[in-house]
Amino acid sequence: MRKPRSDGEQSRERLRLAAMRLFAEQGYARTSTREIAQAAGANVAAISYYFGDKAGLYRAVFEGMCPAPEANIAQYDQAHFTLREALLGFYRQMLAPLQQDDGAQLFLRLWLRERLEPTGLWAAEIDNSIRPEHMALVRVLCRHLNLEQGDDEVHRLAYALAALAVQIMVGRDIVTAITPQLLATPAAIEQWLHKLARYGEALVVAEQINRKEGTA
Repeated sequence: MRKPRSDGEQSRERLRLAAMRLFAEQGYARTSTREIAQAAGANVAAISYYFGDKAGLYRAVFEGMCPAPEANIAQYDQAHFTLREALLGFYRQMLAPLQQDDGAQLFLRLWLRERLEPTGLWAAEIDNSIRPEHMALVRVLCRHLNLEQGDDEVHRLAYALAALAVQIMVGRDIVTAITPQLLATPAAIEQWLHKLARYGEALVVAEQINRKEGTA
């Protein structure tokens, strides 16, 4: 049985969740610590106590929602995986926020805001998470293309594979407006995973053909 959270832990979590919602809706610059404290039912001093300042709270919100890259990589970079299994694991970790609760959806909005209104955390996210995950995918592709190391075309292929899932994440509102049934249920999202893995296989096959024809 999970140990009940202490009052302090509950207060800290309320602040974090309130901050996530406000930062996602308004952005970092337009959100005040007073608004966050009021939304969390806490006093402003609690933010200083638990997070140091607004920047510390924002960092806790942003970094707290980012899975460790090792956990993501383990889902697709396994030497015994077939290409289909590797791609299925890759897309599963990429689309995980679509299968989670409202907090994950808020984080997607926060992630987009950080890209549009950078505070410096996005650059750190690229170095600490996106870069190692990309390089892991390159290793997977090299393994299945029988290459010792990745070249520009393998990197290009890796970006193209990721783009298939990014379009669904970033354009979720578009998909929902035009074809809501495609994201309406966990089963619908699960179907996306298997479709994307098949589409991804086709891209890898196309790269194999390019290399045989000398057009890589």
